[in-house]
Amino acid sequence: MFRARLKIAAFDIEVLVNPSIAHAALIATFRRAQADAAHKFGLIQTVAKKGPKAIQAATDAANKAAKRRDAYAKKLSDLGLSLPD
Repeated sequence: MFRARLKIAAFDIEVLVNPSIAHAALIATFRRAQADAAHKFGLIQTVAKKGPKAIQAATDAANKAAKRRDAYAKKLSDLGLSLPD
């Protein structure tokens, strides 16, 4: 069993979580981060007509999303889980 710490409002709650549920939640979070990163990289092409500042802002957002995605991928690999692309 894993212990998960949930933060709800001002309360910290510790919950025992079944490992398969914890893994499923992490996989779902990774997939959302993956989709978000792909979307943000697509936005770079959309804002290209708006000028260099818009391109830079979109690029920064895409890089942050990619870092988030990579962090979740590392957590999954640390657990021994690998997902096909």
